Amino acid sequence: MPDKIIEVRDLKKNYGPVAALQGIDFTVYAGEIFGLLGPNGAGKTTTLEIMETLLRADSGSVSVCGFDVEKHPSEIKRRIAVQLQSSGYYPNLTLRELLELFSGLYNVKSNPQSLLEIVGLEEKGNARYKHLSGGQKQRFSICTTLIHNPEVIFLDEPTTGLDPQARRNLWKLIQSIRSKGTTIVLTTHYMEEAEQLCDRVLIIDSGKVIASGAPSDLIDNLVSEGFKREVSVKSASLEDVFISLTGRQWRNT
Repeated sequence: MPDKIIEVRDLKKNYGPVAALQGIDFTVYAGEIFGLLGPNGAGKTTTLEIMETLLRADSGSVSVCGFDVEKHPSEIKRRIAVQLQSSGYYPNLTLRELLELFSGLYNVKSNPQSLLEIVGLEEKGNARYKHLSGGQKQRFSICTTLIHNPEVIFLDEPTTGLDPQARRNLWKLIQSIRSKGTTIVLTTHYMEEAEQLCDRVLIIDSGKVIASGAPSDLIDNLVSEGFKREVSVKSASLEDVFISLTGRQWRNT
């Protein structure tokens, strides 16, 4: 059994009269891709922000990389990385300049060109951030999480707004990062994405855990209860047609 890298116990958080989290429990193991799923307002972002030490819980306990989020937030911040949204970057700086800036903030030395190669942006080092496409910005945001070799990376809806090529290639990028031993916690509204990427998922609704486990196990459980699709499933999808016709490669234009 892999080591536990995140432990959440009886986590509660209220916003005034609204109970955002109502005593949730879960464990994330080292080296897995763990999906946090749920409808809008379910409590996903609140849970992420508490694990990232950005928000204080009302009660319960959370440990990340062996450290309590309340007692040792600085130790946790040195060991995790959080994918920033586009507003978190200076638009007029080049990608190389941004990577050098973030390296300084982490107080580490990095090789910007090597980092850009990992995410397929090796030819964009001198491009200003504001000139990137949406998919390139998403890749660069993941690139910045790799600067200090974190133990855990948090990704909040990493493929929202991407075209099919960019989305599937980002899946491969996330899987390649995990293959090096990094734990990844992500949220997504795309169930196909969670099924393809995640070793295990936690489904929450109204601040409560309603299901957890490997995607294949959850699907098998539903089928065993007599669930049947109303429409037959074809062996390919329209997205497969699109990818087949337009190619799988990254688009850097």
